[in-house]
Amino acid sequence: MKEIQPNDAVTDVRLAVVAGRFNQFIVDQLLSGARDAMTCKGIDASRQVLVWVPGAFEIPLVASQLAASGAYDAVIALGAVIRGGTPHFDFVAGECASGLTRVALDYGIPVTFGVLTTDTVEQALERAGTGEGNKGFDAAMTAMEMVRTLRALDGHLDTLTDE
Repeated sequence: MKEIQPNDAVTDVRLAVVAGRFNQFIVDQLLSGARDAMTCKGIDASRQVLVWVPGAFEIPLVASQLAASGAYDAVIALGAVIRGGTPHFDFVAGECASGLTRVALDYGIPVTFGVLTTDTVEQALERAGTGEGNKGFDAAMTAMEMVRTLRALDGHLDTLTDE
């Protein structure tokens, strides 16, 4: 079995973050986690861009524009959708996830899902850094790992079918 191992070097990547302002007190914590991950991996601030949008429903459109530009190696989506008493949650969360998946597949770049979809504010706060880790940190780390993986895969696809 041939195994493709990604390189650890990711400092030359350009990363875009799209963050929803709705529930910003939670999203700010996710953003802090994402920034920590990028700093931890040595990504210079000049190689990062942050775009704020009104909420999670608007994230896929901006992610699509950023991906289409060809200027970024990955897009990190951050937001917080908290269930209320109506089906609105299901539409927003589902369409955000579907839209981001479509962006990744349409443009062939990693688009990571750091959008919390929780039942309560308390659950969101736990996932933004107090209990279960910071999902913004996780989303940024995943974006960088996927860039490494795709770079390692690039150039090997032809050889995988020849053997």
